Amino acid sequence: MIPTKQNLRAALRWLVRDCQPGDSLLFHYSGHGSTQNDLNNDEVDGVDEVICPVDYETEGPIIDDEINSTIVTPLPPVLMNRKGYYAWEDQRTRASYKGTSGGLALSLSACNDHQTSASTNAFRNREVSSAMTTRFVHVA
Repeated sequence: MIPTKQNLRAALRWLVRDCQPGDSLLFHYSGHGSTQNDLNNDEVDGVDEVICPVDYETEGPIIDDEINSTIVTPLPPVLMNRKGYYAWEDQRTRASYKGTSGGLALSLSACNDHQTSASTNAFRNREVSSAMTTRFVHVA
């Protein structure tokens, strides 16, 4: 599928559609991203991070708030060990909640919000690619 805004949104919904406690899900995005002004004041740094589908110039980017509400908030509790369920620690400091419905969500990023991720040709015979994605593929 071509990574248009519509297709990416459909894939995000598909990922969590039948999610059950104990499931493991992986959302991996290796593409262009950017930032834009935070319009709902839920970001400490005042900007939302966005991913840029191939049609972002006409359809707009996908904002981190939408990704969160689509694939993080609906996550059910995750069974972590034989003693019971993982106890979610509520770390809200603002009125806007970005946590799950009891599940565990981890975010691995190639850079901090105020940084730009690196591309390199060091790993793939002079073919430039994302440094983080290339290392993930190498480890897997």
